[in-house]
Amino acid sequence: MSSHIDPLSFSRRSLLGGLAATTALIVLHPFAARATASQAHLRLMETTDIHVNIMPYDYYVDKPNDTMGLARTASLIDGIRSEAGNSMLIDNGDLLQGSPMGDYMAYKKGITAGDLHPVMKAMNVLGYDCGTLGNHEFNYGLDFMFNTLAGANFPIVCANLTKGELAADPKQDQLYFKPYVIVEKMIRNGAGAESPLKIGFIGFVPPQIMLWDAKNLEGRAQTRDIVEAARAWVPAMKEEGADIVVALSHSGIDGHGQTDRMENASLYLAGVEGIDAIFTGHQHLVFPGPKSFDDVPGADPVKGTLLGKPAVMAGFWGSHMGLIDLLLDKDGNSWKIVDFTCEARPISHRDENRKIVADVGDTLEVVEAVKPEHEATLSYVRTPVGNTSAPLYSYFALVADDPSVQIVSNAQTWYVKDMLKETEFKDFPILSAAAPFKAGGRGGADYYTDVPVGSIAIKNVADLYLYPNTVQAVLITGEQVKNWLEMSAGMFNQITIGTKDANLLNTSFPSYNYDVIDGVTYQIDLSQPPKYDKDGKVINPEVSRIRDLSFEGQPIDPGKKFIVATNNYRAGGGGKFPEIGADKVVFVAPDTNRDVIVRYIVEQKTINPTADGNWSFAHVEGATALFDTGPKGRPYAGQVKGAHIEDAGDGADGFARFRLIL
Repeated sequence: MSSHIDPLSFSRRSLLGGLAATTALIVLHPFAARATASQAHLRLMETTDIHVNIMPYDYYVDKPNDTMGLARTASLIDGIRSEAGNSMLIDNGDLLQGSPMGDYMAYKKGITAGDLHPVMKAMNVLGYDCGTLGNHEFNYGLDFMFNTLAGANFPIVCANLTKGELAADPKQDQLYFKPYVIVEKMIRNGAGAESPLKIGFIGFVPPQIMLWDAKNLEGRAQTRDIVEAARAWVPAMKEEGADIVVALSHSGIDGHGQTDRMENASLYLAGVEGIDAIFTGHQHLVFPGPKSFDDVPGADPVKGTLLGKPAVMAGFWGSHMGLIDLLLDKDGNSWKIVDFTCEARPISHRDENRKIVADVGDTLEVVEAVKPEHEATLSYVRTPVGNTSAPLYSYFALVADDPSVQIVSNAQTWYVKDMLKETEFKDFPILSAAAPFKAGGRGGADYYTDVPVGSIAIKNVADLYLYPNTVQAVLITGEQVKNWLEMSAGMFNQITIGTKDANLLNTSFPSYNYDVIDGVTYQIDLSQPPKYDKDGKVINPEVSRIRDLSFEGQPIDPGKKFIVATNNYRAGGGGKFPEIGADKVVFVAPDTNRDVIVRYIVEQKTINPTADGNWSFAHVEGATALFDTGPKGRPYAGQVKGAHIEDAGDGADGFARFRLIL
């Protein structure tokens, strides 16, 4: 196979074609335009990681969102099909969980035999040809999954999910789904004549579902290594007459070397003889495209290949439509690939002012199909799912241990402890790092979390956690815990002995980089300068702002190992914290931090977010400092633990000013 078409150049042309679809100005793909009488153009379209985001609506913040929604992705389909000689549509998994609509269907309405889930309603409207499973299909249990997928009017395939234990031979495994399907499709060649093409689709799910959903799967299912399963089943597909074999891999791209039962195995799956093209997913990234996979050996993020074979990952939540275009040549009675292009086509873009602009509108058939569930979900997210016994606010999150940060840490610790309980890390102490997201600043005097005592609704979770991060955990030493906190302490200006009413906060330091680590106790000595600059470089090597750092009442052992629950941004090196990066990650969760908080609230029924006061400022003789916060925080000032603060009048731009007595 070879690729002579510049996929990025074509992406720009075909995007114009997609946008022009509504005005009937369709730009044919070059393969469709140039195919000869012995050739045909086949376009394979992918959606992946929809996570029940059918509507362009963020239920957590209760507002429309132009970057998401299958109803928007679907608007690309007609134009994309019109550009092609022949086309097929597939889905690559993670359909059933990940938005409040998914939770509404599972926890509130339920699915029994014969019911039609809104995801299935939407997909059946669009004419999918095949799909596979993602790891999130299992979050609500096998019965829920089977009842839901029974409503699909297209086949679902998965070659590595077994009923019970694995057989000695993968081909002897008792599978819950067909490992593959071979679809015979009549395709039109360059001369307009039709002839049959046999295209095989084989599906794979991450083996880690046995850890992530052990409570739903233990004793009922098992998973086989993705590459091992492919090596067994792909030859059978070829023997059965498949001209082209396409892998539907709900597994990401990892170039650190092949390991048994690896989670992100798509690169090595591409090395299986007989596989012609791969659709990937799971990582919520875009391939081909810049940055994400530039350093992965064997991956070409410009051409869109894995080990030379065409591959696509189409973002998440409907953000992109994945396209693999194949130029096929008929050799006797069979077809072979002679050229290809790959593209991930977006549904929105940012203009020169970084404002999000929608590239497509809604597909009305999809909107109408899920309208009852959409309206029911709106009611669901606005309805209490639990209670809080203390107010949740972030007005003083930068000057004292804070309830809005505390609840995030409580939920992360609860979740990671449960997820690691059957792993090699089960006996390590678990800490949690969390930062205040809504803490004034450029957001203004009202940009704070403020949830009163009483009922708490799902949409309140957006107040607690603004970003769609996923949970990760790192394994680090006590010394690295201390340095993590030293970096966080860059939030504050130096306040020397006797200084009166100095400015407390370093305004160039973003609040989302001010991590509080729960599970240890410590003080921050503002009389010392910061140890690190904003890029994590040591500027004062002999300095220590973090004092009295203790674990379980004893000074922390610098060599002791700790698991720290955090998010994918921090664990991946975001914020440039010293020695914190992907090499320290020991757990990558399948869930967002928001989802974890919702689950925690649902399970606890009543949460107690009262800050435990595990950190404070050290005394600085004769010194005071000023900081601004939202005026609505004044009633809470007397409840702040571990800090002596007093009202200092009004600040600028509608803020209230307070004085911190050090």
